[in-house]
Amino acid sequence: MVEEKTREYRTVAEISGPLMVVEDVEGVGYDEIVEIETPEGVEKRGQVLEVEEDRAVVQVFEGTSGIDTSGTKVRFTGSTIKFPVSMDLLGRVFSGKGLPRDGGPHIIPEDELDIHGAPINPAARDYPTDFIQTGISSIDGMNTLVRGQKLPIFSGTGLPHSELAAQIARQARVLGEEEEFAVIFCAMGITHEEASFFRKDFERTGAFERVTMFLNLADDPAIERILTPRIALTAAEYFAFTQGMHVLVILTDMTNYGEALREVSAAREEVPSRRGYPGYLYTDLATIYERAGRVKGKKGSITQMPILTMPSDDITHPIPDLTGYITEGQLVMTRELHRKGIYPPINVLPSLSRLMKDGVGEDKTREDHEGVSNQLYSAYAEGRDVRALVEVVGEAALSERDRRYLEFADKFENNFVNQGTDENRDLEQTLGMGWDLLSELPEEELKRVEPEYIEKYHPARQED
Repeated sequence: MVEEKTREYRTVAEISGPLMVVEDVEGVGYDEIVEIETPEGVEKRGQVLEVEEDRAVVQVFEGTSGIDTSGTKVRFTGSTIKFPVSMDLLGRVFSGKGLPRDGGPHIIPEDELDIHGAPINPAARDYPTDFIQTGISSIDGMNTLVRGQKLPIFSGTGLPHSELAAQIARQARVLGEEEEFAVIFCAMGITHEEASFFRKDFERTGAFERVTMFLNLADDPAIERILTPRIALTAAEYFAFTQGMHVLVILTDMTNYGEALREVSAAREEVPSRRGYPGYLYTDLATIYERAGRVKGKKGSITQMPILTMPSDDITHPIPDLTGYITEGQLVMTRELHRKGIYPPINVLPSLSRLMKDGVGEDKTREDHEGVSNQLYSAYAEGRDVRALVEVVGEAALSERDRRYLEFADKFENNFVNQGTDENRDLEQTLGMGWDLLSELPEEELKRVEPEYIEKYHPARQED
């Protein structure tokens, strides 16, 4: 039986990009792990992508250089990819394939888990309702993150999404609770400089002991990027559902992941869909994003924050477009705010947290939270409209009311959205800043806040 599982073949018929076709195979299964030995004795690993009669298509993780059709040995192991897990993963750095990258020893596993995970029965999912305080006003006040949510950051090349991700990883906590918390940082196709920034930032702030890093760098094989998020999420599921911890998973950059998927699809000569991406891009992204959440009867949770750099800042690009369908909202970073020197340059108007309404309010954050958020959003949107009008008619043509809203939009960006990379604002501070801004508008304009909350929290009423 064992011999059957580890049968060796020398029947490589074709090599195309990262793929290799092996003929005359028997009993080979989908997703099976393959061990490859080149004629020079170099060991590589791969995974079965497709089986058709006696032909198997194998995806080679380290690339197909050195493999030929005559002297290459191929062994099918009969098992899928498993990742060794234990609490020793915390404070460690691994490669995109799950091997130690920090010079430390291999993990002595408590268990070995399939990297593709076990699907969560929708009926067993617990609805996310616990507010997570990130210390960032434009998120906490306007687009609240909830424990178990998947909330992506839509960014552009050169925008400070790395700084924002590191700040969220450092500052995220649940109010009134001191529970075991871990951060899984998963990088796909990032530069050495970015990887160094994250590691040094976590070490500088003392957060590294609760962080596990998986790094697939820009000069690592692109094909490895398809494995990296799945290995990272396997570690997250172990911490959350076996150890009862609350886990924040940061995935950067999902656009690089999509490019790797497109590369494999092209090598397989599949019929391309939008912009050359495979037609199953939506399904594939869902297998990653849907591994976030909470499970009834389990203490732990997985909250995901994927980062996507939108090519040409195009929010209709297939990757951000499909991500928006799967996830519960998005945080959108814009170049316009970045040019003004505002950090984080989150534009709250196209941003959205679909679970915010369930994570704020009395007994969760504060009774006036939703009303303040809606009123700030409305006033800022009106101020932006006035700003666009000024470009056409000039400021001299504005009414007194228009001037007020124009000034409001500027103060909202400079005071409320703008904050330091190490500035950790608690929710009371964020809502207080919101009320200070709203107090500059006439009270009759505050139509989205309940009158009793105006009476209780409006700065003018506090002075009476």
